[in-house]
Amino acid sequence: MSWFLIALIAPFLYAVTNHIDKILLEKHFKEGGVGTLILFSSLLSIMALPVLLWIDISVLAVDWKNMLILLLVGVLNIVVLWCYLVALQDDEASIVIVFYQLVPLFALVLGYFLLDEVLTKMQLIAMAIIILGTTIISFEVDNENHFKLRKKTIVLMTTASFFWAFESVIFKFVALEENVWRSLFWEHLVMAVVGILIFISIKSYREHFVSALKHNSRKILLLNVGNEGIYMFGNQAAAFAYLLAPIALILLTQSFQPIFVLAIGIFLTLFLPKISVEKIEAYNLWQKVIAIIITGIGTYLLLMS
Repeated sequence: MSWFLIALIAPFLYAVTNHIDKILLEKHFKEGGVGTLILFSSLLSIMALPVLLWIDISVLAVDWKNMLILLLVGVLNIVVLWCYLVALQDDEASIVIVFYQLVPLFALVLGYFLLDEVLTKMQLIAMAIIILGTTIISFEVDNENHFKLRKKTIVLMTTASFFWAFESVIFKFVALEENVWRSLFWEHLVMAVVGILIFISIKSYREHFVSALKHNSRKILLLNVGNEGIYMFGNQAAAFAYLLAPIALILLTQSFQPIFVLAIGIFLTLFLPKISVEKIEAYNLWQKVIAIIITGIGTYLLLMS
């Protein structure tokens, strides 16, 4: 079961970055935080390039058609990141991340329409269960049992999940023809180039990014750099795990991310409330736990069917 422990590294590290993103948006980059974090994430993708080049010296030998596909993957990465960060501004990390359980659902639907794959009855049941779980978390509940639909979060995270599924499908198509390391290299390179283009073309993002560099302490900037490093290490761990076990099992471990996010959120709220606070009143906590369990069951059935 060593593959299982290795596969869990990625969702745990992703959960850590989710909370760091939330802390940066709430406490340090309140004005223009989304644009600032997008530029940090895209430009710091450069950090991964020498590592990937060291792992596989042949990363530059990619067919030009596949290069164009990876260009699209890089652009979709930025779109997914933008949707996620905007949603994270208004909602808790433990709520936002549950919607990512829609990714395998969308991947299966895309496979049905684009690759002529067949959907089984069990897969359709699993889809319904996942939708049920995300529906439960789609409502904000207060202490008087009043319900309010999280419209903005639903639209943003459903869009993010769809594009993540789409980019995963086309990334896998390229990775099967080339290899994982080549594909990751060009994906990160494209993200860096897109980041440069965003910096040049979007004035408000550029100004907020430069302001963040000037007015935030070295510790905050190092936290941001470390955050991106953690995310990239998570990507490497996930890529390595793909070599150790069937991809369906590795993808299944990603369903642990909401559990890790919730656990970290509870820990911070109880022991480090000055850093971050989650809503852990009974009615909020039960809603999150039930949604995570239901979407987890749906994901399990979907990937194992």
